[in-house]
Amino acid sequence: MRNIRLILAYDGTDFHGWQRQPAAPTIQGCLEGTLEKLTGTPTPLYGSGRTDAGVHALNQVANFHTECPIPCPNLVKALNTLLPPTIQIKAAEEAPPEFHARYGANRKTYRYRILQAPTCSPFWWRFVWHYPYPLDRERMAKAARFLFGEHDFTSFAAAEGSEAGQTSSLEVCGSEMRVCNGDSKSKVRVIYQSRLFWRARTSLLVYEVTANGFLHHMVRNIVGTLMEIGRGKRMPEDIPRILAARDRIQAGPTAPAQGLCLAKVEYT
Repeated sequence: MRNIRLILAYDGTDFHGWQRQPAAPTIQGCLEGTLEKLTGTPTPLYGSGRTDAGVHALNQVANFHTECPIPCPNLVKALNTLLPPTIQIKAAEEAPPEFHARYGANRKTYRYRILQAPTCSPFWWRFVWHYPYPLDRERMAKAARFLFGEHDFTSFAAAEGSEAGQTSSLEVCGSEMRVCNGDSKSKVRVIYQSRLFWRARTSLLVYEVTANGFLHHMVRNIVGTLMEIGRGKRMPEDIPRILAARDRIQAGPTAPAQGLCLAKVEYT
């Protein structure tokens, strides 16, 4: 039995997120269906984490077990021939038997892109939040730095009782969730990088965050809060207060899904 590790990219616009669903198109469902066509047997696929509906990935990591003898380079070609153009395999390689894309992940990096140009190109609208109004970027950057370190991110998690709340505790927090002290429902995460930068040539405001794990809607709720700070509705110094409250109502709205992309997954 081989354990194959995949690195893939996808445009999440037309999918209802990563996780398979019985009556909706998903990334995992599409990939598993394609693998079954190729190998002739049902083939469960394990991703590094679940992305929401409409969220994209540049370097998602997944793995599956198979007895199929197709060499990895040919496997990439065959999968990409069968997959829709919105999902493509970038690389495939043999992995150790114990490798698991989800439980072995130690860090993930997400990027959120906000376009501040007067108009949005039709070639970009699927991948950015178009916001053509003034923002105080310095205040937003200062606020982003308050998120650095270990915190309870309850205030930035999806509300309990919603669909998001039901799945938020299933996200990995470090290898096999040990960083969360063995509590799969812990909302404590460690942020290693939280920065905001401006790309003047393309009029893109980018928020980039690296952590040992993320709660459901966590990045989008952070971005929604940063936007309120940029509009002058909140102060950068409100971030510590919001974190301490552990109350979703205290944070800002959820930013649109299309601006978010999973950029990188790291393993030891």
